[in-house]
Order: sequence, then structure tokens, then C-alpha cells
Amino acid sequence: MSAPSSRALPLSGPLHGLLHGLFFGLLMLLGGCASPPALAPSPQGLLRDDLFGAPGPLPEPHQVLAMTPAMVDYAEQEITALARSKGLRQGMLDALYKRGQLQLEYDDSRTRNAAEAFEARRGNCLSLVLMTAAFAKHLGLPVRFNSVFVEELWSRSGDLYLVAGHVNLSLGQPRLERSGARVFDVGELLTIDFLPADQLRRQRSRAIEEGTVLAMYYNNRSAESLREGQLDAAYGWARAAVLSDPRFLAAQNTLGVIYRRAGHPALAEQVFRQVLQQEPANTQTLSNLVLVLQDSGQMQEAQQLSARLRELQLEPPYKFYDLGIAAMKRGEFQEAKRLFTREIERSAYVHEFHFWLALANYGLGQMDEVRKHLALAREHSTTPMDRERYSAKLESLRRGSRAAERLPG
Repeated sequence: MSAPSSRALPLSGPLHGLLHGLFFGLLMLLGGCASPPALAPSPQGLLRDDLFGAPGPLPEPHQVLAMTPAMVDYAEQEITALARSKGLRQGMLDALYKRGQLQLEYDDSRTRNAAEAFEARRGNCLSLVLMTAAFAKHLGLPVRFNSVFVEELWSRSGDLYLVAGHVNLSLGQPRLERSGARVFDVGELLTIDFLPADQLRRQRSRAIEEGTVLAMYYNNRSAESLREGQLDAAYGWARAAVLSDPRFLAAQNTLGVIYRRAGHPALAEQVFRQVLQQEPANTQTLSNLVLVLQDSGQMQEAQQLSARLRELQLEPPYKFYDLGIAAMKRGEFQEAKRLFTREIERSAYVHEFHFWLALANYGLGQMDEVRKHLALAREHSTTPMDRERYSAKLESLRRGSRAAERLPG
């Protein structure tokens, strides 16, 4: 089954070129191979509510994407009017982003939820993704969130270093059946982004679940609270992030930074080491662990990890994945296995990496590893189509078929 087609729409006007202000991975400034677990370890053991005061009211997950009465009125009046001539999807986008409508402005001062972004008529990229998704869900448009691999963008606030990532979203297209019923076509997706078109063509992205986007929102708010020196609030937001999606390891990294700032180095070290059990090549967490080890006088291990860090920071995202694909085409399955494993060491929850590692193991005749990584690919997939594809391949293996050997179309 082929993947749905997608075309990207860069938005122009006052929001053209937005990239910064997405989810933060916190860095205080700045081996081996481990098999990832079938499920993300529970973050409950990392949380220490007794060490922090009440953070104040935090929005529940459903409130982050909630529509206010003013937003509902705007949808029913402005968007509905434009939808009559331009279609529902394009009408919504014009009503939200076309010059002369909302007049949204880019503002990276803090991360707003959907309602706050609409009320203020401003927000960073994650805020605008949340707001757009809220309107789309209200109107019944299918929404897919995407994590985009871009070059790391660094910023500094005092002695706190932050690295920004990027997310966007894709919308399905509504169409009418002969019966008059309205259905939605997810086969033709329109990706909404704020990057110039030439940069969009070079993007690598993967679909992510709504829980991950919520974790990004909570993690942003934690980073912003930490930047302002509000440790209790930072902990509360980070707690919400790790509970929203235990597989979003940037939130656990943030939690470790908070523990270090609050004077709990042993807890910080515990958090960082748990993250590295899942992603041994996670450079942000390695950087933070080096600092904790230096604080506690563990200089030998700190020096070893610093050397490891210098090696890893030279490698861009997807490098080992691309090299692994090339090795597969040459029939060099052992080399492909090594390369895919290296990619998983720094991105443990990308389903494509596990799928191709399963194929490399298939070429080596290591069937237990094939089943293991196909199961992980299915576990970490974020769309029904991918889950069905991996389930079918697992079932083919169970029946003794060689169908799992076919490369994805």
C-alpha cells in the first residue's frame, strides 16, 4: 500500500519564513549499542512532586486545543462564508492567514495554546499549529501533525542553552459523494508550513500523534518558566509533558535540567541515564549528563562522554539511515544493520528506522530480530495505514511467507 500523497503549502504574508519558537530541548551547555524497549519506560519513577511547590493551574490536554465561543463564531461566520466559494479547507486557511483577515503576527515570547493564540492574534509556530488544528478539528477536517527534521537552531538565555525543532500539520480534503454525504479524503494531504517553498522541498518529516504535540506544548512552557527562574512552574509543566507522551524524550531531558537547577544532581543523573538507555546517542542528554558528572567530580566518565559527544555532533539527522538504505541496495546487510542501529541510538521511536533494521536482519536470516523490530515499527507508527502494513508483514512472517521482504513503495 502506498503512502498518501502530500503537497506542502508555504504561507506568505506577515507569517512568511517562521521557524523558531517550537519545542525546546534544554542544554545547559553541553557507548555502545542498546536495544530499545518494546514500550517506553513509565516516567512515573522519575517524578518527585514532593520536592516542588504547586505550579499554579495548568491546562488539561483537552483545553490546549479547545475552541472558545469567539473562535466558534469566527468559524461559523468568516470561515463558512469563504468556504462557499473556495471549499472548506482553503476557506479556513484564507480566513486564518490571508492578509486582511486575522492579521496574525509572529511572537516567540511564549508558547500559547490555541485559544490564547487566537485571542492575541499572535504566536510562535507551535502556537499557530495548535490554533489551526483546533479550527480544523472543529470543522471536521482530518489533521495530521508532523515532526520536521531541520538543522538545530540554538539560542541562549543567561547560562541556559536551548535548541529549537520544527513541527507542521497536514490537512485532508473534504469531498461530496453522489449520495450527498460529505466524506474526507486523506489520500491528498495539504501540508501547512511557514518555511519558504525551496526549504520545504528539502524537509524530512514523520507523522506524530496529538499526544506528542501536547507534550511539545507543555515542554515549551516548562522551558519558558525555567528561563524566568520559576522552578516550581517549570517542574509542573515538565511533569505534564512527560505524562502526555513518555516517548517524547526531550521532556525527560528538560526534567533532568530542572532537577539540576533545583539542586538535585542525583535525580538529574538518574533521568539523563534513563533517556540514554533508550537513545544512547542523544546529544542533548549526553551534554547534560557531562555537566552533572563534572559537578559530582566523576571526571573520568565525563571526559569519556565528552569525547563521544564530539564524534556524534558531526553527524546530521538521517545520515546513517540514508547510508543504510544504500548498503541494503548493495546487499550488504550486516553493514546496513550497523547503520540503522546507529540511527536508532539517537532516535529510538522512528518507525521507519525499525522497519529497515528488520529488513536488514531478514537479509541476515536473523528472524527473531526481524519480528522484534517489525513489532517496534508497528508500536511506534502513528497512522493506521502504517500499523496495518507492519501488522500484515508480521502476519506474513507467522505464516512463513516471504512477503515481508518487499521494500515499501
